[in-house]
Amino acid sequence: MASTQGVGAENEDAVHASATGVVVLDGLSAPKDLPMACGHGTPWFVRQLGTHLLNLIGEANVPLREALRTAITEVNGLHRDTCALDQEAVPASTVVMIRERGDTLDYLVLSDNVLVLDLGPDGIKTITDKRVEEVAGKEMRAALEGPTGTAEQAARISALVSVQRRLRNHPDGYWVASTDPTAADQAITGTVEISNVRQAALLTDGASRLADSFGALTWAQLLDLLRTEGPAALIARTRKLEQDDPTGERWPRFKCSDDATAAYVQPHASRA
Repeated sequence: MASTQGVGAENEDAVHASATGVVVLDGLSAPKDLPMACGHGTPWFVRQLGTHLLNLIGEANVPLREALRTAITEVNGLHRDTCALDQEAVPASTVVMIRERGDTLDYLVLSDNVLVLDLGPDGIKTITDKRVEEVAGKEMRAALEGPTGTAEQAARISALVSVQRRLRNHPDGYWVASTDPTAADQAITGTVEISNVRQAALLTDGASRLADSFGALTWAQLLDLLRTEGPAALIARTRKLEQDDPTGERWPRFKCSDDATAAYVQPHASRA
């Protein structure tokens, strides 16, 4: 596992692991010029949510959607009395998690983290939730206009986030883990036989860039890099390409370097 901070003031990603489960989260950045109804902030929310999720998925009989629903409710209880949780401007996070349960591997993905599964003869399967890219298209295109890191782009990003907040956890919008427990019902879930899984990777969008944004690696090559050199090497290679394109001229993006988190897993059956 590895997690490194991007250009923000604090790493808003988190990764948690136990003997049977892995949880990776990517907190949604809040522009400084927009209000925030929670005084604790996004990094606190992400850490709390991840800790609660890891504890909950330790119970093999608890479905992953139910675990996420319960975790959101529990974290709400930690700051309901001090923060205005009924507002749009509250912390939110993407989620990807897996759990070994007997002979099976359960997974859940909510929003644009990526789960990569190497299924051997059945090929490589990637699971992600890109619904956020289907809303606020005009504002999204404007926010991606370079050069990256300028005040002008920051203003366009704030305009995008303002629209996205209104569409967050709404039937006509997209879904993330925030203060609404029913968002868990919208997560992508599934189960595969552990014997079919050779290796797996859980990635925030800052760590999946080499494959899905930059096109520098195939998913197979990304898994090979994780297997041979580890998650830190994947992030280091990502940073090198980001530094070669600091203003986003080749690869338009919201930040030159985003927080990046990667977890690499070889299920127990694959190691037997």
